[in-house]
Amino acid sequence: MSTALTRSYSEIRQALLNREELALVDVREEAPFAEAHPLFAANIPLSRLELEVYSRIPRRNTPVTVYDNGEGLASIAVQRLQDLGYINVSLLKGGLEGWRINGGELFIDVNVPSKAFGELVESQRHTPSLAAEEVQALLDSEADVVVLDARRFDEYQTMSIPTGISVPGAELVLRARELAPDPATRIIVNCAGRTRSIIGTQSLINAGIANPVSALRNGTIGWTLAGQTLEHGQSRRFAPTSEEHRHIAARDARRVADKALVGRATLADLQRWQQESSRSTYLFDVRTPEEFETSHLPASRSTPGGQLVQETDHFASVRGARLVLVDDDGVRANMSASWLAQLGWEVHVLDDLQAAHFSEKGAWKAPVPTPPQAEEISTETLSQWLTEGDSVVLDFTSSANYVKRHIPGAWWALRGQLREALAKVPPAQRYVLTCGSSQLARLAVAEVEALTGKTVFLLRDGTASWIAAQLPLEHGETHLASPRIDRYRRPYEGTDNPREAMQAYLDWEFGLVEQLARDGTHGFFVI
Repeated sequence: MSTALTRSYSEIRQALLNREELALVDVREEAPFAEAHPLFAANIPLSRLELEVYSRIPRRNTPVTVYDNGEGLASIAVQRLQDLGYINVSLLKGGLEGWRINGGELFIDVNVPSKAFGELVESQRHTPSLAAEEVQALLDSEADVVVLDARRFDEYQTMSIPTGISVPGAELVLRARELAPDPATRIIVNCAGRTRSIIGTQSLINAGIANPVSALRNGTIGWTLAGQTLEHGQSRRFAPTSEEHRHIAARDARRVADKALVGRATLADLQRWQQESSRSTYLFDVRTPEEFETSHLPASRSTPGGQLVQETDHFASVRGARLVLVDDDGVRANMSASWLAQLGWEVHVLDDLQAAHFSEKGAWKAPVPTPPQAEEISTETLSQWLTEGDSVVLDFTSSANYVKRHIPGAWWALRGQLREALAKVPPAQRYVLTCGSSQLARLAVAEVEALTGKTVFLLRDGTASWIAAQLPLEHGETHLASPRIDRYRRPYEGTDNPREAMQAYLDWEFGLVEQLARDGTHGFFVI
């Protein structure tokens, strides 16, 4: 392996201040990443690098700096990135510890730039909010109030405020007049914690909606801490918007975008930018996933606007890149862009689109390298081998999927910790690899062969084919060969979080504005 170049904390910091393009990539799993990382680090675990990096770092000559915390993952990542065609890859000097000892600020949790920005917005704009008890009192008295849930629909279904309607963030300005046509109706925007309710509430205020608007302070966490009851499995969603309301919302959204200095662009601009070798351009469709699948612009990625603002680091992992946003109504792209501009991005909205330009159909598919060859077997063959013994199944799906259901006797393993995982698995004459679809498992075939010296097979179409064949399944943490660190347990997700974790999360969010100031690289502004 060639000796990798290094970039120091001070060089990365200066590049951020200069608004230069860079990708600072943490190649650890999500849980350790969430324990400590630089503000603008993007988490692309070594385990999944090949499946994510082309969409997240699209230009192969982007300056990419990788790091770990001494686990030995970063040097492997450098080699893999070079093999994938990246020509400007370096190691962070001293890794995470080097960042810390040189004075670099470290943040906890995930999607921190957006969460810190949300706190900054509230502190500067004094975004109105109501405590859970106040909202409960309004509902109990049957006051003229609508509750709009700004999260993804699946999050809303898991748990929601009584009477709440699912209106994911970017939809709020487009849909609010339909859901609260009387300007006297109070609108309450909620999420699970704080960020999306603050941004959603402030979106409606920025757009000049006549209704009184408040965030539900601290979201479903605040509701739970107040001892109030959440609903589960609800399916109330926004209705289509009238042309009159869309027209008003488009005018309002354009005014907000102009105030935030959002760029305007044409298809010709986009095509020119996509040819540039020295800048990265992301093309994001901020409508709903259903609209995207019906028809979309070629080469665009489906990123519903509320989630794009919430998880920008996940979609656009190159800080300093150019973002181009697309919709077909003039509302969602402008509102999403207004926030991204305040988050320090160069962002443009495509203005000259016609229906005919939305010529592609179907879900977005991540660009991936040519998959390596592997000898595949059918579910029937695997079933027979498992009856005979001397075969071990390794499952590389997410740990949550594995716990939900897996092939009986299968061992769950992290690809990034393969050597350690295999030390826990009983030796076998042959190994069969799987994951949900076998896309990730395929990448591990040669690695398992090299480490075991045995024949390794791939289950054709993965565990999905086993489920489709209605073969027996097992659930729970039955055979874990790796620690479950592939996903950070978010204190605001699900319904069984300890109260202490919820309160600690809120306390952390309140401290983010000060931490942003100490870091000093963010470039955020608030209109």
